[in-house]
Amino acid sequence: MFEAFRNAWHLPDLRNKLLITGLILVIYQFGAHVPVVGVNKAALESLLNSQAGGLVGTLNLLSGGAVRNFSVMAMGVYPYITAQIIFQLLIPLIPRLEAIQREPGGQEKLNRYTYFLAIPMAVLQAIAQVNIFGTLSGEAIIPGFGTDLLLTISVIVTMTAGTMFAIWLGELITEQGIGNGLSIIIFSGIVAQVPSNFAQLLNSTTQPIYNVILFLAIVLISAVVIVYIYDGVRRIPVQYGKRVRGRKQYGGGTTHIPLKVNAVGMIPLIFAQSIITFPAIIVNLFPDGPVRQQITTSFGNQQGLAYWGTFFLLVVGFTFIYTDIMVTQQNLSENLQRQGGFIPGIRPGKRTQEYIQRVTRRITFVGALFLGVIAVVPGLVDLLNRVIFTTEATTGGMNAAQVIAGSGMIIVVGVVIDTMRQIEAQLVMRNYEGFMS
Repeated sequence: MFEAFRNAWHLPDLRNKLLITGLILVIYQFGAHVPVVGVNKAALESLLNSQAGGLVGTLNLLSGGAVRNFSVMAMGVYPYITAQIIFQLLIPLIPRLEAIQREPGGQEKLNRYTYFLAIPMAVLQAIAQVNIFGTLSGEAIIPGFGTDLLLTISVIVTMTAGTMFAIWLGELITEQGIGNGLSIIIFSGIVAQVPSNFAQLLNSTTQPIYNVILFLAIVLISAVVIVYIYDGVRRIPVQYGKRVRGRKQYGGGTTHIPLKVNAVGMIPLIFAQSIITFPAIIVNLFPDGPVRQQITTSFGNQQGLAYWGTFFLLVVGFTFIYTDIMVTQQNLSENLQRQGGFIPGIRPGKRTQEYIQRVTRRITFVGALFLGVIAVVPGLVDLLNRVIFTTEATTGGMNAAQVIAGSGMIIVVGVVIDTMRQIEAQLVMRNYEGFMS
């Protein structure tokens, strides 16, 4: 890997791409420290300390620390990701969108619609984020938000503009730099927060050596398992029929369809993380009582068997649902039939689609369990702390598994793998050996 970077640095065009990528990431980090007007810093700091390992801590990690300052980029690029997910879910349901996707240049048109949808999604997320933070902290994060019209509009506009600026920076990386820009933006934010989170863990613990060892073990084991699952595929053999035209024979041969064990990345984690916050918000509409307090404690501070069990089931369920949608959108059986290919022993058409769906669901079971376990690792570590060291049990604070969240680990490892493959491809084009050799 280091050899690949050294070889890439010696090539002027690749060196420029790496420098442009680094410069854009620095600009993003500067933007992450520009606060929104009117923020109650004392209330925000108190919320972050109590929610270091909870929802707010996770959002702060994935935004590169932008939530800690409640900056103009506090939402990161997630409104755009949400818009992408919505379109992926709507395409098989709306025939017009499916027709647009199949047209020449249709994907570019859908991408443009996604940018348009990201704007109202950013507005809604800005409003929701301010209100959720106020609910969790018990006092307004931005005093006057919702009652002062000018302040409310200013906050919404600046946060929406910050998100669109972050999306634009990500697109610049994709076009002028190395790797997938949006993924690298999120990756840089996670990596930038690891040192401060690690220092916070050591400062708040009574067992620093234990937490350091546990953190290193979690990182190493998670990285190995993520790489193993990330590269895991089931190859379905495909045979192409031979065609004879005149005296020449065309076609024939065999290939395979690679079905990934985890084809959806961390999207189910994002879905589940969004849904799991609803109980803590909805329960505040009802009178105070033991049930309300218990739900607020469990789902607001992200602790307890009810929270982690629900989170696990949501991640597993969303993994199956989203994988089914992706396989349906790809129309593998139709594309094979159009190209004269078939799966040996399986009739073309509907039977082929059913077979691919059945195989996908079997291997998705492993991927869903993997994502579910990754999601609840902080809860398992919390349980371990309660058994071994009572004082290490978290009450909404941070433990060794929350220095880098499970979704954060998946992003970091996935982005590193994809970026290194792109660098390797660039080097191979220039007659360099790959970094794996």
